[in-house]
Formats: sequence, structure tokens, C-alpha cells
Amino acid sequence: MHERGFQRRAGAWFRSWVAPACALGAALLCLHERGFQRRARAWFRSWAAPACALGAALLCLHERGFQRRAGAWFRSWVAPACALGAALLCIGAVGGSAAVAGVGVGMAGGVHSAPAKMVVLVGVPGLQWGDLSATGTPNLWALVGKSGSASMSTRAYPRPNRPSTCPVAGWLTVSAGQRAGSAQSECALPPAPRAAADGSAGVPGWAELASYNATTSYRATIGRLGQAVRDAGGTVAAIGPGAALGAADKSGKVQKYADNTAALGDLSRYTFVVAELDDLARAWITQPGAAAPPPDLSKQARAQAVARADLRAGEITRSVPAGATLLVAGLSDASTTAHLHVAMAQGPSPTGEPYHRGHLTSASTRQGALVAITDVTATVLGVLGAPVPEGTVGRPWSSGGPAPASIAETVTELADADLASRVLVEVRAPFYAVFVSVQLLFYGLAALAVRRRWGGPRVLAATGVLAVAGGAVAVSTFLAQLVPWWNLGHPMATLIVTIMGFAALSAALAFAGPWRSHVLGPLTVVAAITSLALMIDVMTGSRLQVNAVTGYEPVTGGRFYGFSNIAFAVYATGTILALTGVAQMLMERGRRTTALAVCLAYGLLAIFADGWPGWGADFGGVPAFVLGFAVFLMMLSGRRVTAGRLAIVAAAGAALISVIALADWLRPSDQRTHLGAFVQQAISGDALPVIGRKLGAMLGTLGNWQLTALSLAALAFLYLVLARPSRWGASALSLAYVRAPALRAGLFGVLTTALAGFLINDSGIAIPAMALTVAVPLTLAASIRALQRGGPTPPGRPSAPAGSTAPPDPATP
Repeated sequence: MHERGFQRRAGAWFRSWVAPACALGAALLCLHERGFQRRARAWFRSWAAPACALGAALLCLHERGFQRRAGAWFRSWVAPACALGAALLCIGAVGGSAAVAGVGVGMAGGVHSAPAKMVVLVGVPGLQWGDLSATGTPNLWALVGKSGSASMSTRAYPRPNRPSTCPVAGWLTVSAGQRAGSAQSECALPPAPRAAADGSAGVPGWAELASYNATTSYRATIGRLGQAVRDAGGTVAAIGPGAALGAADKSGKVQKYADNTAALGDLSRYTFVVAELDDLARAWITQPGAAAPPPDLSKQARAQAVARADLRAGEITRSVPAGATLLVAGLSDASTTAHLHVAMAQGPSPTGEPYHRGHLTSASTRQGALVAITDVTATVLGVLGAPVPEGTVGRPWSSGGPAPASIAETVTELADADLASRVLVEVRAPFYAVFVSVQLLFYGLAALAVRRRWGGPRVLAATGVLAVAGGAVAVSTFLAQLVPWWNLGHPMATLIVTIMGFAALSAALAFAGPWRSHVLGPLTVVAAITSLALMIDVMTGSRLQVNAVTGYEPVTGGRFYGFSNIAFAVYATGTILALTGVAQMLMERGRRTTALAVCLAYGLLAIFADGWPGWGADFGGVPAFVLGFAVFLMMLSGRRVTAGRLAIVAAAGAALISVIALADWLRPSDQRTHLGAFVQQAISGDALPVIGRKLGAMLGTLGNWQLTALSLAALAFLYLVLARPSRWGASALSLAYVRAPALRAGLFGVLTTALAGFLINDSGIAIPAMALTVAVPLTLAASIRALQRGGPTPPGRPSAPAGSTAPPDPATP
């Protein structure tokens, strides 16, 4: 709109309509009629969140006189909106407090009705999908044909320098619904409970375990699961020492304990039965004469242990009452390396619908056939209809997509997922070593070609082609997931060849059309492929990032969906550089307004895709992206980049992600992502440990000499090679700025995003390293195109200040 007099009419409109409406709305909200909280959430998602996103977008425009109008805009719009928001939050807090108080009264009064449903959890520490066979494990094999199935990430609280999860840590994680563990540096079998005369039992050393977990960065409260079932009026029983760890309440007590299924008797007398099949873990940990940590079991010894576990599993499954829910989970590793493990579910789900034969999934992973160990806790409580305590981070298992037609194909497919994760762990470190080494070598050779005219025009042209391909390597690490490279011989070599193939294909497209003659033509094509490929990926489930060498490791269970920090760095860089090329081509045709509009529209879509919980769900990326994009847009439009404007934009970015996180928090707890979970942690007073853990991780990345060296080398190449005069004449970067002034805005936008991302994300130095891996080779390619088109010239003056995209004035001496 922005026509003359708009603000005056908007102010009058606000005073006449909006302010009274807000007052009336606040009064109605205070009535707190039935269903208020549900409608408030829907209202927030439908109106408040988009309005706040639009406000942040308007802040990014930064047109002339913005600060003066922003002040009036703030007084007229933002202040009343914030007041209304505060009122809503207060009402929500009062309602929430009342709800909590009501629950507390119910508990204090002891008025409970026992859950009508029953759950049997069978934990088999160490069980992998590759262990199952029709002849060796007939009971578990048959169960696959009747159950939902998935791979399970069993990451618990990590031990120092040990990648695998011990059985004790796995059981305690189920007990807490949060990553938990013990102070032991090596795996040991769970202690035998102390039985009481009434059939109950206590876990030895429970107080020490509870104290240890309360001091970790996760602040896990062990005993949550058993306590929640008891508080809901249920009865809990455990079979085996590990099961006692998982079933105990917060005092370390189990209502009924037995060493085997027969001793427990009729399972229908209990609400929640936990059974441990420790044959694999016991065989691994108790190997005679083995040093710590014990070596992996031989193939024969492992098969024998699994066969014993299968026999016991058959006894338990035959004892499960009709209508009960049966969960089978490989709750830990039984090896020195981490693996994905078995997860199966049969019977009623938390929604009441039965688990059908097919894949399982959960809101924690959003991936078909993949769940997490922390989901077990939420699944049990969901089936029983018991309240899920705050601090439980998992989400219930649910039926996902269809599984292959036969049991053998299902088991093979899930075993292949574990193979992919295991191969990824093995190749990641050597891949980065090769990746960084090749990058450093390329920068060295490119410096000779650009600065010293080594090899003449032919070498310079070849360097430009390699630079375009090099800029496509980052996105190619994700596109490589379209090929099952982990199943082929020599996975490391296959991975490198696959990545090189996609990079070469991207470079071929960059030089295939009429855009190749433009200084920014190849840059724009590669950057657009990068941005679009990753945006489409997060919109369709982040499949390309799972098990990618620069993506997620399902085994470690850090994250399963949305943008990883490295993917964000590549995506944001590609987005800004693609818009740089598009804007330059439009402005050369005299369509400056169209160029700014296109950049604004696509940039806001890209930021939205990065932060929205249903897509990118990236908490730390949004503020960095907003800041870098605003710098790009200001410079592109000819506005000065000032400290005041940067502060306003930074605040807008923080406000935008806060609004998104709040919108996520307003959803039901079982549908929240980590964005909403962080809001809940802030409300509960648990945010500081999370922030401390993230800060420590960020600072720890500086010790990664490979990525640190790559970042420093890229910056040195940019400023010491491209930005300085050479034997070709004026600096290559200055020539590129002259022929494509928008490049300056794009490059500074990328550098701003990389720096901000480094400071506010736990991946730290990895963000500028990967951003520069895309930006510097593509900038080199554009600079070489400028040299080729301009020919040798006298050394030119230094590039213009960062606040302008205008070319240097030829009349200036």
C-alpha cells in the first residue's frame, strides 16, 4: 500500500476500530468460558503468529525514514499488541495454574480410577534388526508380521569417549523420559533389587543414581514413568534387574518384582509390566578374561545369546492378556559401537486404534520407521491414559507408512537403516579430512592462477569451472542420499564419487544455458539448486538430511527433522546468493523495484521455511538468517547499514523466532517440536542448563582444527587473494563488483549470517565453515568471469565501503 497519508488513516483506523476491539476481546477473554484455551491457541496460530511474522518482514524493509515511522508504528501498533499479548499470557498462566492446582488436589485426595488398559514392555538390550531370522528367532520373527516396527535410536546420557549406550543408561532413560545414565565409565549389569516380604523390591543405589542425573545437563528425574503409572492408580510389576530400573517410582521402589515370568504369575493383575531379556547384554559384558570395554561378541556367541532371548520372549508374549499393548525395544547397545535397535508395538495405541502391521514413527523423529528411546515413556503413558509429566521429552509411537510385503523384506529394510547409520559414523571423520584437505589445496592453486597468472587464461578458465563445481559440493552431500552409497562396496570411495557426480551435474547445468555468459550466471544456478533442494527437502520430511555425511546421525539421536545447523548454513548461503544473481539480472533490465520485491518475497518464504515447526524448526538459524538477509536487502536497495538498524533487525529476528516458538508451545504437548519444548523449559526454569549445554558445545567446536582451518583459509583467500590487485590488473573481486554490484550485497549478507550463526548455534565454527564453502568458490567463479570479460586492467582502487552497492566512481583518483 504505502500511499500518501496511509499512516494517518491507519492510525485513525486503529483508534476507531482496533483499540476498542482489543479491549472488548480482552474483556471477553477474561470471562474464561469453556474451551478458552483451545480457542486461544487456534486464534494465535491463525492470526497472531502471521501478524508477528508480517511485522518482522516490515522491519526488514528499512526504507527511507524507517526509524521515524517505526517509532510511530511501534507506539500505534506494537505497544497495544504487546499489552494484549501480555494479558493473554497472564490469563493463560492463571488458567494453567488453576489446571495444575486441580490436578494437584486430585492427587492429594487420592481419588484415582485405575487405567482400563494394560501395557507390557519387553526390553532386550542390544537387540538389532540384523539379529533376527526365521530359524534363529522364530518368536520375534513372527511378531514382526503382526506388529508395527521401526529402528530405534537409543542415545542416552553419553559416557566420556564412549559412543555406545550401556544397559543401565537405557533403562534409566526409559524411567526418566529424558536422557539419563550412571557415573560408571564402563558398562555393567544392573544391580539385583532388594526384595521385600510383600513382593515389592527396591533398587540398590537409587539415591546415588537420582543425584547423579539431577546434576547432568539434562537434569533427568529418574522414576518418572513408574511414579506416573502409580499416581494414575495403576500397579507396576518388573521382571529382572534392568526392568526394575525402568519400572521403579521416584523412591526407587517397584510394587511387584520377580526374576522370571512364571514367578510373577497372571500378568492381567497389573497395569504395567516391564520385562528384561538381558541375554545379549550379559553375554557381552561378562565375557571371560575380557578387558574393559569388552570386545564385540563373535557372530556365533551373539546368535546363541539372541536365540536364548527369543525363547524367553516367546514365554512372555504368550502370557500377554488379550487387549493389552505389547512393546518390544532394544533399549541399549551390547557392543563397543552404537547401533539402531529393534522397536515393535502390538495392540491398542495411545489413540485407541490398534498398531497395524507396518512402520512406526513418532513426532520426535517425523521419520518413517524411526523412533527414539525417550518415546517409550510417552508411549506407555499414552496407552494407559496417564498424564505425561513435564520434562518427558519423547512422543508416543504411532503407526506410520506401510512396511514391505514380507517379514524378510521388512527386517532387511530396517537392518539396512542400521547399516547406513553405522557406515555414516565410520566415514564421517575421514570424509571431512579429505573435504578440508581438497578445499585447502584448491585455494592454494586458485591463488596462483588468480594472483600470479600461473598457467595463463586456460588455467584461469579451468579454475572457474572447478570453483562452480566446488560451490555445489555442499548441497551434493545431501543429494547423495538419493543413491544408497552405504550398500555399495567401499562406501567411502562410493560416497566421494557420488558427491562429485552431483557436483559435476550441477556445474554442467550452470554452464548449460544462456545465463553462462553473465558474471553471476553460474553462481546463480548453483545457489538456486542449493536453496530449492534444501527447502523442498524440509517441506517433505528432511529425508535428504538423514544419514547424510553433513546431516543427521540417527544413532546419536541429536535431531531427526528440520534443518540441521550445517544444512541451515548451506541453505541460507544458497538463498542469499541466488537472490543476488536474480536481483542483478533484473536491475540490469531497469526493473529495480521488481528485483527488490522478488528478493523480499522469496527471502521471507525461505526464512519462514527455516523456522516454521512443521518444516525447518530451526531455533538459532532464524535470527541469523533475518540479520544476514536484512543486510543484503539494505545494501541492495542502497540503504546504509548502521548499528541502529542492525540492532532493530536483530531484535526483529529474535522476536520472530520467539513468536514461532510460542505458537508451537500453544499446541498440545505431544505435538510440540523442540521449539515449544524450549518455551516450556523456560517456564519451568530449566532453560539455563539447555543454554549452557549449547554454549559449551559451540565453544567446543573451536577445537575442531579442520573446520577452523577451513574457515580461516576461506576468509584469507577472499580478502588476501580476490580483494587485492593481481598480475591480471585490478582485484578480481573489485571487477566483479563493477560488473555485478549486487554481489557486494550478497557477499556481506552471507558473511553476516555466518557470523551470527556461529555465535548463537551450538554447531559453532561448522556454520561459517560450510557457508564459506559455498560462498567463496562461487565468488571466485564470478570474479574469474569478470576477469575474463574485462581482460587485464591497471590495478584498481579498493572496493567501495560496505554500505553501498554502487560501483566505484571512475573519476575518483
